[in-house]
Amino acid sequence: MPTSFHLLADAPAQLLPARELMAFTLASHIILVPLGVAFPFITLVMHYRGLRRKDATALLLARRWSAVMAVQFALGIVTGTVLSFEFGLLWPGLMGRWGDVFGLGFGVEAWAFFLEAVLIAIYLYGWRRLKPRTHFLLGLPLPAAALLGAFGILAANSWMNTPQGFSLDSGGNPVDVDVWKAIFTPMFGPQYWHFVVAMILTAGFVVSGVYAVGWLRGRRDHYHRLGFAVPFTIAAVATPVQFVLGDSIARSVFHKQPVKFAAMEIVWKTDTRVPEYLFGRLQEDGSVKGGIKIPLLDSFLAGFSPDTEVVGLTSVPADQRPTATQATIAHWAFDLMVLIGSVLVLLALWYGLVWLRHRRLPASKWFYGPAACAGVASVVAVESGWIATEVGRQPWIVYQNMRVAEAVTATRSTTLWIMLAVVMVVYVFLFASFLVILLKMRTRWRLADEQRAAGGPSPQAPETDTPYGPRAPVPAGDAPAADGDAGAEGGHR
Repeated sequence: MPTSFHLLADAPAQLLPARELMAFTLASHIILVPLGVAFPFITLVMHYRGLRRKDATALLLARRWSAVMAVQFALGIVTGTVLSFEFGLLWPGLMGRWGDVFGLGFGVEAWAFFLEAVLIAIYLYGWRRLKPRTHFLLGLPLPAAALLGAFGILAANSWMNTPQGFSLDSGGNPVDVDVWKAIFTPMFGPQYWHFVVAMILTAGFVVSGVYAVGWLRGRRDHYHRLGFAVPFTIAAVATPVQFVLGDSIARSVFHKQPVKFAAMEIVWKTDTRVPEYLFGRLQEDGSVKGGIKIPLLDSFLAGFSPDTEVVGLTSVPADQRPTATQATIAHWAFDLMVLIGSVLVLLALWYGLVWLRHRRLPASKWFYGPAACAGVASVVAVESGWIATEVGRQPWIVYQNMRVAEAVTATRSTTLWIMLAVVMVVYVFLFASFLVILLKMRTRWRLADEQRAAGGPSPQAPETDTPYGPRAPVPAGDAPAADGDAGAEGGHR
């Protein structure tokens, strides 16, 4: 019988449903994370442009994006809170033994979360109520709060990958905790900056993708050009940076987590002159089926020399490494992330070359088609990176210190399966509601834009009459139009 089946048979019945529940909620929440972390920064860049150039369209976009930001943050509250509870409910062994060591990261994230909620409320309230400079300055801490939240989460996750900052007593319990060492682990720096830049480029591609679709449908006015250019430029600048950071973190994994690296590259035996497999499948006997084999490349990428020794999965016992199936999943996720990143680099270079040569946006539909898909592709790459990181660490929940099976809850497996089904139904409803709200906002804003273009009762852009002061009184007969305009001022992508 294959080794994977023996390991599965030894696992507690609760392990599979607990992992599936955690995986589903994490995969759902991570869709929102790029907008939560990087969208405030992109919005403030647009806001600054509007103030600097006295561009009413840029201010209108910033205002509308701030409304989207608030709706997205509200949904993130729900999905993030569920995750917080799941850590304690599904993995009591982890939190019970190790919470004192790495729990500070969760505390920092919670504090940053509440700070961000307050700042978003102030930023939304400030439109038309604060002086322009004051309002903008009060919005500046928003990206810092988002980065602080990411700091807390990545500190906890990097500790799980490379735990340090403690000693073990005779009972195997952590003592003599050094909080600073527990936060700043060997993987923290590479993971944190790789994550932050990934969020920036993903948010940029997601937002610009909306306006790329508009361009393909013939909407090529200043509003749509600006709505595309600012976030796409930010993403295009971040993309090659991310490519370099991705190579750096892969090399950090090679040195700090060699068995995970072996899983991501499906390396079976420790050796030099190791080939690279693109989308191959690792078998139980160590052979690789399918994929494209490139001789020597894996050793060269790991250490810039074909003679670099790469540690294989068989360097540790079978119960201390990912199974062949898990290694294949991590490998495919890693390769998919790299493939998408490479395509996005080419798209960013295309954009940059056109801008440098002609000082304008690209005009080809062959550019805007991929640009419209870049946001979805970026989210897929983020999901793939998370899968490679977490699956490649198996069977450890705390690398080389605690197995996932040791941390899982004692709750009956049937109950966990029911919880998974309920959470899936609730999440489908939540994300569907989120989409409906965004579509309704878009419709209201578009109607308001058409009304102003037609010279309706309020022909001026909302940022050119009274940008930040109280709204001008509206005659009673114009109430329907004013309502539409108020909807326009809440925010449009």
